[in-house]
Amino acid sequence: MRQANIFAGDRVRRLRKARGISQAELAIALGISSGYLCQIEADVRPITGDVLLRLSRQFALDVSYFGDNDDMRIASELRETASDPLFGGGVTGEEASAAVRSAPSIANRFLHLYRAYLALEEEHRTLQTTIAQDDASTASRFPYDEVRDWVQANRNHFAPLDRAAELLATDQQFRSGSHGEDFLRYLRDFRGIRVIRSQQPLDAGMIWRLDSNAKTLHLSEGAPLESRVFWIAHVIGLIEQGETIERLVRGAKLSNPEACALARVALANYFAGALVMPYEVFLQAARDTQYDIERLQLRFKTSFEQVCHRLSTLQRRQSPGIPFYFLKIDIAGNVLKRSSATRFQFARFGGPCPLWNVHQSFAQPGRTLVQLASTPDGTTYLCIARTVSLPSNSYLDRPRAVAVGLGCEVTYAAQTVYAKGINLDDKQAVDQIGPGCRACERIDCRHRALPPIGRALDVGTAERGVVPYKIDLRRD
Repeated sequence: MRQANIFAGDRVRRLRKARGISQAELAIALGISSGYLCQIEADVRPITGDVLLRLSRQFALDVSYFGDNDDMRIASELRETASDPLFGGGVTGEEASAAVRSAPSIANRFLHLYRAYLALEEEHRTLQTTIAQDDASTASRFPYDEVRDWVQANRNHFAPLDRAAELLATDQQFRSGSHGEDFLRYLRDFRGIRVIRSQQPLDAGMIWRLDSNAKTLHLSEGAPLESRVFWIAHVIGLIEQGETIERLVRGAKLSNPEACALARVALANYFAGALVMPYEVFLQAARDTQYDIERLQLRFKTSFEQVCHRLSTLQRRQSPGIPFYFLKIDIAGNVLKRSSATRFQFARFGGPCPLWNVHQSFAQPGRTLVQLASTPDGTTYLCIARTVSLPSNSYLDRPRAVAVGLGCEVTYAAQTVYAKGINLDDKQAVDQIGPGCRACERIDCRHRALPPIGRALDVGTAERGVVPYKIDLRRD
C-alpha cells in the first residue's frame, strides 16, 4: 500500500522557531536548499523519507511526531463537526485537512468550542428533563467524551504508569497466571490490607469497595476470577501511583471535577492492565503468538476484553507493538469504551456503521469474527470482533450483552494470526464502512439509514436506487 504524503510544515516551522534556528541554518543541517525547506514549511511539498529521518535526528524526536495521524484524526473530527445541521452544510475532507495543516491551533479551538456547545446543549436538555420529572439525579454525559478525547490524544499510552507497573511486577516477582495470590500477598504484607470475597451483594450495583479505615477490600464473590484480579490491581494502582495519577490528571487540564474523577479511574485501570500484563513480557508473548488473543488469555489468565485493551496500549516509543484501535459497544450501538493508536476515527454523532463486524458479532455470540474494512479516507483495516458478555449468576441478573472490537491497518495484518487464509490484496473482499450515515459520503451504500447532512438530495419519482434519493456531492 502506498504511504500517504506527509505534510507537516507547521510542525517543522514551530520547532525551528522554538529552537531559535533560521530557515537557512536548518536547511544546511538537513542538507537541502532553503527554497525546498520554505516549500515544506508552506505545505507546498511533502516531506520525503530521507528528510523525515534527518528532521527526527536534528530535533531528537521520533519520526511519528511529523506523521499526520493526529492531523488526520483532527481533520476527520473537523469534517464531521461541520456536518452538524447547526452549520448548514459540510466541508470536504480536503478542506478539513487543509484547515488543520495551515491553522492547527484554530482548528483545535473550533473543536473545543463545538464540544463546549454540545455540553451546554446537553445540560440544557438535562435541566429540562430534571424540571419535568423533578429528578435531580440526571447528569451530563460529556465528561466521558472529554476523557476519551484526552486518552485518544495520548494514543492510549501512559508511559509513567506503564513503567511503574512493569517495575513493580519485576521487583515483586509477580507470576503470570498466579497474579491473584501474588496481589493478595502484596496488599497484606506491604499495605496491611486484607481482601474479603463477599457472598452477598455489596450494595446495589457495587462490585468492590475499599474500606480504608478497616483496611479491607471487599470483592463480589460472583465475579469471574480475572475480574477480581483486575480490581485488586486497580486498588494497588490507586495506592501506589496516586501521585503519578494526580500529576497526569492535572496535566490533562480537564474542564470539570467529573471529568477529572473519570480520568483517575481510567488511569488506575490502565495501571491494572499494565500490572497484570507487564509491557515487555506481554509484547514478546503477543509477537510469539502472532497476537492471538485467546492464547494470550490463557498465558496471562485474563479476559478477552482485557487482552484486547492491553494490545491497544502497546505504544512505547522504543519498542512499539502493532497500533490497534479498541472499542466496546452494546447491542444498541452505544459506545462504552473506545481508544485508538491508529488513524481510525469513531463517529461523534449518529450510530457507527452497520457494516462493521462489531455489530454482526451479536448474531454469533462467542465467535471471533474477522473482516477487512475500508474507511472513506482509503485506509483498509483488519477488524476483529467478539461478544464478551459476563456469565449470569441468576436468571434475574439480565447480564448486559456487549462486544469488543480490535483492529489495525492492513499493512500490519500479516503479523497477526487473524490474517491466515485472507487475501489481503483482494479489493473485492473489503467492506466499505464509514463514520456513521450523517457524516459518511458514500453514495452507493444500500445500508444508508440517513442522508449526509448538508448535501442536496434528488427525490424525483422517475427512477429509484437502493435508497430513495440521490446525493449531490458537488459543492455549491
